[in-house]
Amino acid sequence: MSGETRHTIGELARRTGLSVKTIRYYADNGIVPPTDRSPTGYRRYGPSAVARLELVRTLRDLGLDLATIRRVVDQEVPLPEVAAAHAAALAVQIRVLRLRQAVLTVAARRGSGPAEVDELHRLARLTTRERGQLVADFLGSVFAGLGDQPAYPGVIVSMTPELPDDPSAEQVEAWLELAELCRDPAFRAGMRRLVRQHAADHDVPGLPRPDAVAVVRDAVAPALASGLDPTSPQADPVVAAVTARYASLHGHPDDADLRRRLLDRLVPANDPRRDRYLDLLAVLNGWSTGDATAPAVDWFIRALRARMPEPAR
Repeated sequence: MSGETRHTIGELARRTGLSVKTIRYYADNGIVPPTDRSPTGYRRYGPSAVARLELVRTLRDLGLDLATIRRVVDQEVPLPEVAAAHAAALAVQIRVLRLRQAVLTVAARRGSGPAEVDELHRLARLTTRERGQLVADFLGSVFAGLGDQPAYPGVIVSMTPELPDDPSAEQVEAWLELAELCRDPAFRAGMRRLVRQHAADHDVPGLPRPDAVAVVRDAVAPALASGLDPTSPQADPVVAAVTARYASLHGHPDDADLRRRLLDRLVPANDPRRDRYLDLLAVLNGWSTGDATAPAVDWFIRALRARMPEPAR
């Protein structure tokens, strides 16, 4: 309509905050074409140009290319359809960026060299199937020969991490550390020994019973919280309560042999990496983090060793 307000390109620049050069570029590409020209040949724009430019700026800020923006503003393609497709593409990019962020964060924290950074990057990019195979190899090694016993298939499932399809940076970092634990031969051997000792302690008829770690954890917690010295006489009742409980559970007298057996069970469990695996598992699977067992086990090992007779010379 001839009575409509017309804006010069300079007026559009002042109203939208875009530069004259940018508006001219959009006009040359047919995204915001001028309505007409003044008698002197200058471009003029109708009232809808302001709203159109605001939409173009928003879509550009969101990362859409000019060809797609032109189709949207010309109503050749619905904006919701474009938004959905672009959101899906961004989701993929965000996941890739999270992986990169996690690798760089871990590398910076460790002071990693090029070889370790390359290995961290490889672990971060494993497919779901490859991650599953890595964990299955670890758990298969730890529980070899025990998987057909009734209690252990459930334990294996409970120790299996599940990295979400859209993991947080914290979960990616947790996966990197857990994957390295799974591939550590020393950690595998320690966990395998611990599992077999646990199985030997439970290879008796009757109801399920707490293992050595559980007995120690429950009894030692108050002493640990109070800062009690494990070698002091005040720790005697705690040690006596644990050994008596363990002896009762396994039908053995509370003597030096039982205490040596108890030490033999606890030493492999006194590995902070065991607690660390469980903490990382909780992060990956979205579980709450449990209490660490290593401090209680370490306290009791020191307490028990202080009360063991010196070996004969």
